Amino acid sequence: MVSPTAPLFRSLRRLALTTKMVGKGFYKGNRTGTIGRHTKHGGFIIDWDKVRTYVAPDMTKKFELKPFVTNKLPRAVGSYGGDAGGKGPLSGQRYLQRWKEENGDF
Repeated sequence: MVSPTAPLFRSLRRLALTTKMVGKGFYKGNRTGTIGRHTKHGGFIIDWDKVRTYVAPDMTKKFELKPFVTNKLPRAVGSYGGDAGGKGPLSGQRYLQRWKEENGDF
């Protein structure tokens, strides 16, 4: 029987397992864990003690955390800069005005 050399075999051991390398029934998963269990009838029962809940801070009170992005950034080219009849950037009048500013009158 032919086998890989010892240094090559050590490096092969460090590689991640794939479903082709192991027997039937191996499920690699993606490290998310389980939030319930399967029933014998094909259903799924959620265990609410295992469900992840994320608590967001109350933004209505005085919030002291600052954003990661500075307020001194220049305005991006092509960004919308005003209200046009309540339709915002989808307004046809605003589109024509912008087009004339950038391309001139024909």
